[in-house]
Amino acid sequence: MSRPLRVERDGGVAVLTLDDPGRRNAMSEAMGRALSAAAAELARDERVRVVLLTGAGPAFSAGGDLTMLEERARAGRADPGGPTRQQSRDFMRRFYALYLAVHELPQPTLAALNGAAIGAGLCLALACDLRIAARDAKLSLNLVRLGIHPGMAATWTLPRLVGPAHAADLLYSGRILDGAEAERMGLVNRAVEREAVLEESLALARSIAAAGPLAVRGTKRSLARSLESELGAQLDQEAAEQALCFEGAELEEGLAALRERRPARFPEAGGAAPGSPPGAAEQG
Repeated sequence: MSRPLRVERDGGVAVLTLDDPGRRNAMSEAMGRALSAAAAELARDERVRVVLLTGAGPAFSAGGDLTMLEERARAGRADPGGPTRQQSRDFMRRFYALYLAVHELPQPTLAALNGAAIGAGLCLALACDLRIAARDAKLSLNLVRLGIHPGMAATWTLPRLVGPAHAADLLYSGRILDGAEAERMGLVNRAVEREAVLEESLALARSIAAAGPLAVRGTKRSLARSLESELGAQLDQEAAEQALCFEGAELEEGLAALRERRPARFPEAGGAAPGSPPGAAEQG
């Protein structure tokens, strides 16, 4: 497989597609490097307002590369408690960082779970800001069933999304749930029919992309620190972000649009007028 990731543009939305359908988009080191490189490029691109992540074929991702895990297990058994333990720890930390580059993006991120998201595949979706899933999608954090501790920040992201009790249920049991249960639990924002997942996800991404980009990026920064902030510190953060907005032209346009009862015309990628029909996605 020469290109494990596809990058396309739809106006201000960048669509990243995990592209190894023959292996149900298993998360290899090569795919991780491609995703990390794409994220680094998108982070610098002011034209990109939202990043949407999905999978090619019938699955979002069936999880980590099993061959990679088997190799680490053989090395660990050959050298229990020795230097290999530190090497395995360092390897996994580097591997996490490749995929969690999505979590570090300044733009809002959205995972379109078009099918199964298992193990590390679901961990990757949890690293995004928003998730839309197929109602019948199979979702599972099955790491303990494989005999391995959860990784890729699952023990950090999951309790923040669904609370400690639901997180313990899913992480201890590794059970499978569908998109409908995941919606009720708060694990995904919305569950829709499988054929509508990408359409619904693009519609949400475009609506975010149509908002003021400075305000949206600032809101992401504020949300990221909110769970660890006291009220006073969070008020300081909000006031600082609003002060930035006062210095730009977006607020003036937003207020003018409100007075004139029309959609705001914030600048868009490529100079397209807001509200114009999106063009065909451009291959990146």
